[in-house]
Amino acid sequence: MDWFTAPGLSDSADPQRFVVSLLRADDGRTAGAGVMLAAGHLLTCAHVVNDALGRDMFAAGLPARGTVMVVVHGANSTRRYAGRVTHWVAPRRLDGQGPVREDRDQEWLGDLAVLRLEVPGSEQVAVPRRRPMAEGQSLRAWHATNLRSSFADVRVKTCDDVIGYVDGEPMGMPIGPAYSGGPVWWGAERAVVGIVAAHIMPPADPATGRPYAFSSQDIARRSWCIPWQRVEDELRAAGAGHLFDPVQAAPDDDPAVELLTDLIEAALPSPVLRADTGRAVAERFGLSAPQDGSAPTPGEFARLLVGEPRAIAALTEVLRQDPGLVAHLLTVGPLSPTYRFLSPREYRKLHTLLDALPEQLLDRLPETVRAALPLAAPLPVDTGSVGVDALLDALECLQGDSRTSADGQDVRVPALLRVVEYVAVLGSPAQRAELRLWNDGVAARLGIPRSALGERRSDAGDWAAAASTGGPARLLAHVVRADGDRFRLRVWCDEGAGPRQVPSDGSATYSGTEAAGELLRVLESLYRNDHEGRRPLVEVLVDRAGLNLPIDEWESFGPDGVVPGVLGAEYPVVVNCPELLRRNERFLPDWRRRWRQLDTGTSLRFDDAAAQPREVYGTLLDRLDAVRVSVDVPPRPRDEIVQVCLAMGVPVVVWDRSGSGGSAAVEHISRVATRRLPEGVRSYRAKSVHGPEQFPGRPVLAWADADRTVPQLQLSEPQETR
Repeated sequence: MDWFTAPGLSDSADPQRFVVSLLRADDGRTAGAGVMLAAGHLLTCAHVVNDALGRDMFAAGLPARGTVMVVVHGANSTRRYAGRVTHWVAPRRLDGQGPVREDRDQEWLGDLAVLRLEVPGSEQVAVPRRRPMAEGQSLRAWHATNLRSSFADVRVKTCDDVIGYVDGEPMGMPIGPAYSGGPVWWGAERAVVGIVAAHIMPPADPATGRPYAFSSQDIARRSWCIPWQRVEDELRAAGAGHLFDPVQAAPDDDPAVELLTDLIEAALPSPVLRADTGRAVAERFGLSAPQDGSAPTPGEFARLLVGEPRAIAALTEVLRQDPGLVAHLLTVGPLSPTYRFLSPREYRKLHTLLDALPEQLLDRLPETVRAALPLAAPLPVDTGSVGVDALLDALECLQGDSRTSADGQDVRVPALLRVVEYVAVLGSPAQRAELRLWNDGVAARLGIPRSALGERRSDAGDWAAAASTGGPARLLAHVVRADGDRFRLRVWCDEGAGPRQVPSDGSATYSGTEAAGELLRVLESLYRNDHEGRRPLVEVLVDRAGLNLPIDEWESFGPDGVVPGVLGAEYPVVVNCPELLRRNERFLPDWRRRWRQLDTGTSLRFDDAAAQPREVYGTLLDRLDAVRVSVDVPPRPRDEIVQVCLAMGVPVVVWDRSGSGGSAAVEHISRVATRRLPEGVRSYRAKSVHGPEQFPGRPVLAWADADRTVPQLQLSEPQETR
């Protein structure tokens, strides 16, 4: 593909121009730096992205909304672009035993993020040459602000291909905060050899944070970097290998190459026409094309079309005035394993529309995909743990459903277009209109009749209407400790018409095993009678002292004694403490308002063991849009914080009743969309049954649904009803 070439790697005379600034979303100040990895793709540290988005520094989960503003510095001007996370290698401890601890871990692995920049085709951002890092290299780094005076000169003292330690010169600027993610430049070879990851600060007074007086025994100006050899290894393992080879070679055995060659030769016989068309296609990918009057051969053109996954779609846009040729291209394209049916312009526009959706709606994307594709083959990715890019790519690989039209034609609508219809019905009227217009445009280019897309639009509307009729059936269980390990139990069922009490002996007491047997017996009936096959929700009504009862762990063997029945592993189990809201009725309006905002409100996390209830109280009054709180502190402050949150009307609270802070369970569950938390916690409990070492902890989910009533409880006399 000599006629189509990628812009060459640069050895700019001013390497400072390779430093790209990442800005914080809250105040617009620099969070850290980055460096261009390939055309339109920026490399930085994952912890820089976390900082820019206001997350915990070493949060491991892929950001739900991974859009960051970046600034590219030119010789005489700066340009701003929106960058979106496409590849994420989370920070991880060297021993692999959980998330990085900011106050304890001095070194870590991973910590890489790649962002796609929305750079117009007419603009280009320089990509530097790269070389491996090695001991003895003299390097230079820059602060994220890219100020001329901010350069820091360092020398590599040790490098084992995993971590490179560098020491600064005694004079001049040291590496410090906001250098992270930026390139380290090796002037001798005019190349980047890695990125800055961390610096070692001098000891400081824990009370004031101010450095102690300098001692000759203190470490001075020592930092460490991620060598380029590890950058490439980890990103290739994360699926970003194509960014190191910007122009893809066509597979030797691609069945579409020969057909496309014949098609290009017949449709574009003139070299001038091939050259004009080739330049129009190349511009859509940021590729270079010569201006010397030459033209690509039909074979070169065909190899580009299968080497770049979206090149065939881009060519159909260029040739849209020739419907017959477009139809031929769309027939041949799917024969190539690299083919994707969205053009680069359509792909960017879809991401722009999705980025504009509320975060809680984006969190429901995996749920929406599963609803839209009930008959599709299993997706080649876990919809709950990958980013939007990977999910969209997986959807493009699916052919979608097929229905016979009125004229007897078999009309297939791609899976992605069907999913977009389902996403659209969840958005505001304006967002729904924009997504549907996008779908209409793609369908028209692909030759899909409007009637076929209209059927899928109607399916999405029916799904949204059904989803709005209410959640699954509920089993409500009022549990109060009677004596020792015995409990009193009252049970209600609610299939949507309100709670109805299950007759029982009000004076009876149960062990955990006996109570599990009673509840599983009622749940089996509820589950069997649900026509949609949804597992009932178990809502346990407790007083303040019962918030940490291990009810989800109660277990009862079936009548044959073979299959166990762990309550919280089989069914979603949540707790509800009506007592706290009843005694703090002034917060009832806040509770109802927060619940209405469940899909759009914010999430808070309390992980400071020194936090006092008064601080929590003030934070919740300030953040009336907070619908969900994660509490990750030792037991004594944890229980106080949990009760303050519930009393003030926070409808969703998560904690680990076994934890002492730094809970892996809370961290794992923090990545689950709010509406899916009951099922997400159930799934984690099930994982803990077969893999307690990999999934430690005992997560508790407090869930107070303001749209569904609970029975009037006489807390002091649980055997009586009102």
